Parts: sequence; C-alpha cells; structure tokens
Amino acid sequence: MYCKRKTEIRILSILMVLLVTLSAGCQSEVLSPPIAEPNPSPVSTPSPVASAEATPDSIVVLSDFIETDFPRSLSFNLAVMSGTDITSIELRYKIVKMTSATITTTIKPEFTSGHQVQTSWIWDTRKASLPPAAEIEYRWIIRNQAGDHLRTVPTTIRFDDSRYQWQEATSDKIHLFWYEGGQRFAQELLDAAQAASEKLKRDIGATLEHHTRIYIYANSEDLQRALVFPQEWTGGVAFGGYGIIAIGIAPNSLNWGKRIIAHELAHLVIHQMTFNPYADLPTWLDEGMAMYAEGDLREELASMLREGIAQDDLFSVRSLGSGFPAKTSEAGLAYAESYSLVRFLLDNYGREKMLGLLNIFKQGSSPDDALTEIYGFDTEGLDDAWRESLGIEPHVSGRLKSADPDNPVSVGSRSFA
Repeated sequence: MYCKRKTEIRILSILMVLLVTLSAGCQSEVLSPPIAEPNPSPVSTPSPVASAEATPDSIVVLSDFIETDFPRSLSFNLAVMSGTDITSIELRYKIVKMTSATITTTIKPEFTSGHQVQTSWIWDTRKASLPPAAEIEYRWIIRNQAGDHLRTVPTTIRFDDSRYQWQEATSDKIHLFWYEGGQRFAQELLDAAQAASEKLKRDIGATLEHHTRIYIYANSEDLQRALVFPQEWTGGVAFGGYGIIAIGIAPNSLNWGKRIIAHELAHLVIHQMTFNPYADLPTWLDEGMAMYAEGDLREELASMLREGIAQDDLFSVRSLGSGFPAKTSEAGLAYAESYSLVRFLLDNYGREKMLGLLNIFKQGSSPDDALTEIYGFDTEGLDDAWRESLGIEPHVSGRLKSADPDNPVSVGSRSFA
C-alpha cells in the first residue's frame, strides 16, 4: 500500500512538472494583444506565471491573465494545481495613484476545492471611475490543505483603451497619445503642453514632478464614451492623482486644442505641487492658474469680465473658493475672475510670493491662513485689494454676489475651459 501511494505521488509530481512546462511554453508564445477597432471583445493580458517546486504538496500557477473590457470591467482569471486540495484563494489589488493612504482591496473569488482549480473575478470598473491607462497592481495568495501557501509576484497592468490604434509622441516628462490626425497635429499639441509647462515654471515656479500621459480623443463624443457618467459638455479632464489627462480634440480644432491642453496640464502640475491629505486648493486659484497657463484671456471671457466690472456685478472671492456656478454664462465669468485674480497676485506681488502660497497649501493650510501668511491679508482682504485694482469699491457686507454652492461646476471639465 505504501509503495502504491508513493508511486501515485511520483506520477502526480511528474504530471505537475509536465503541465507547468506546457503552460510556461504556451505563455512564452502569447503575443501582446492586437489593437482592436471600437467596441472590441475583451482584451486578454497574460501575467507572469509564478513558479514553485514540483513536490506533492506544492502549489503551482498554471495560468494567470486579465481580460479588459474598457471602460466597463476587468476580469481576473487564475488556474492553479497542488498535490493536496486548494482550500483558499485571495486576490489583492490596489490602484496606483498619488494618495495619502494606499488602500489594498482583498477579494475571495468562488471556486470548488480540489487538486486543480480555476477561478475568476470581474471588477466593475465603472464604480471606480478609472481613467484611460490607469494602473492596477495585483497578486494572488493561494493555500492548500497541507498548509502550504503561495504568493504570486505583484504584477502591474494598465487599463488601456484598446478601441483605438494609439500613436505616441514624447517630450521630456510628457507623453502624448493620439489616433486621428497626422504627426504635425500631435507635435503641435505636444509643443503646446511643453510650452505651458515651461511658462508655469518660469512665471510661478511650478514644475511637473512626475511623468504625465495625455490621451487625445478625436472628438468630445469619443472622449465621453471613455468616461464614466460624463457631463454632455465635458471636453477635457485632468486626473490629478493618476498623472493622466484625457481631451477630445478634432484635428480641425487645433487652436482650441492647444489652449485646453495647456489648461489641463496646469491642473496636473498644480495638483502634484500641492497634494496633501488635508485640504484642496480654492477653486479660483486652481482654475486661475489653469487659465493663466493658456495665455491671454479669451475675448469672450474678457468681455464677460469687463461687463461685470462695469456693472459692479462680480462674484466674491470667497464664493469662488469651493465651486463654480452651473449656468454657462455665470461659469464663464467665474473663470474670467479667477484668471484676473491670479494675474493680480503675480503682477503686484511676484513669482516668489505665488510659489510660497502653493507651498503653504501643500502643508494643508486653509485659504485664509495661507493668504495671511504670504500676503498679509485673508480672502476678504484679497477681494478688497483686487476690486480696488479694477477701479471699483470693496463689497458692502451682506451684498456679496455668490456662486451657487449647490450646483458647482467640476473643476477643469467644461469644454470652454
């Protein structure tokens, strides 16, 4: 009986070695998934197969791959073998992004215990609102009846939008991807992004700290299909924590595209410089910096600002600290005012003060405390000084024009921004 059991164990060991060898051989021949046309079938991405010594009670990964259905889901798939029954399988993953606390999620997919097991788990990525090319790191933890356990090597995958045949152009830390329009179209957009980065560094001292990926969709419709529950006017989005920008720019809208790419890049630069777990920048400063990166204020917005000054009908600075109005005409005035406020601070107090203000915000300071420490006045003081520079009287208490706090505009998302 002992000899028979020993023979069975040896046979099982040999079979395991053969299966692992065949599996590794198949993996080595897997090519990178082809770029698909719009609305493709899920894309399968193989992962490195973890190895283990082929003893009767060892655990061996036979296959480990991801199926991507952008932007809807990621499917994690695993097949393992062991000399004794597999009793536990865990999937652990985390999203790779700037964060004050890394969160690892543990999933226990369903499976039937046995010597050879297959399991899978589908992640509904719409709930996470992942941007194109977001990175996810994951690993499997498997245990068997004998008490052995195997932790696979952490693997990082990219949630790519494989519906389009992307091309890439690179300059310093900026990587631009596009699929419609020629090389000149892409190069002009890349040059605009680089110029905006240099302007922010020269005039403010704000520098791009991490590599940035910019995805240029051929139009706003393509962009919106890549996002989860977008607004109908969404034309560009900066995902600050991911270092990713997604914009819809048609090849015949190059001039508009250059401005919006500078705008969204500025959001990314400022986010990287001021990231902290305690507080966000006031909206007027975040949007004002982005408008400043575009260049001179666009005429339609400048006209709104002139009319607001002439009629003494401007939003208070404090009301622009936590969101913009939803109505397009009022939002346009809010953007114009934000640009004017940033120009006021730069023109009257200089680059070093502005850089100091951003550094104070990085420490999690409140707007009033940050302004007081750097400039000697709080938000109301800034409001008064700015209005005086425009030739109008300070606001009378109780008669402040306020943005609607119940319907704020998403920062950096409007197509005209």
